[in-house]
Amino acid sequence: MRNDRLREAMLNRGVTLPMLADHVGVDPKTVERWITQGRIPYPRYRRPISRLLKQNETYLWPDAVAARRKTELAKSELISVYPRRSAVPDNLWRDFVEQAVERVDILVYAGLFLVEQDRRYTDKLRAKAESGVQVRVLLGNPTSPEIERRSTDESVSGVMASKIRQVVDRYAELRDVQNIAIRFHCTTLYNSIYRFDGHMLVNTHVYGLPAPHAPVLHLQQLSGGEFFETYADSFDRVWQTATDEWPLAVAR
Repeated sequence: MRNDRLREAMLNRGVTLPMLADHVGVDPKTVERWITQGRIPYPRYRRPISRLLKQNETYLWPDAVAARRKTELAKSELISVYPRRSAVPDNLWRDFVEQAVERVDILVYAGLFLVEQDRRYTDKLRAKAESGVQVRVLLGNPTSPEIERRSTDESVSGVMASKIRQVVDRYAELRDVQNIAIRFHCTTLYNSIYRFDGHMLVNTHVYGLPAPHAPVLHLQQLSGGEFFETYADSFDRVWQTATDEWPLAVAR
């Protein structure tokens, strides 16, 4: 069976058969068999290929890792669990932003605490973007019924929309910065996701409980693991449904 995922990933990145073969030190015909016959490369080849193509191993070769091994990897990807978001050390958020070299992905309704706990937060995002880091921010559309429902669930009607507008005021200065994209979503948010390269903080959402009081998972991406990728894929799905047009209703 052809490996269309590998072929498509190569096309998207502009990587040819000879280029990939040279990158991992194999014959081009070997790479051709990986594509046309669906043969699975040895692990020593899969990791550098996935890095070059910026795709996870489990996406390119979903049958390469046994189910039991995937379970073991998932346990290893879970670095720490915090009983509530407020228990996550402030320096951890700052360090993750400052150490990012490839991407910063943020999926929230508001995420007001990020700009409140670090006054230079937006300046740091700007600096990262100017150094080549891809920054994607997903905020809740304050006019959507999902936002009002979240406020109602927390027994404080209208507060969430107000928080989003405060955050928008801070992010407005980043609207035209290259490598920074800010979109608005109207999804029911089950988790807030904060990704910094291979590290991720997942703030779970609990009915009737404000996000600062809900548990947080610290995940670290491992080659062949699915735990981290589950939330990364969730972010991408929301990103695809979001709009990059700043809603007029954000303005007062």
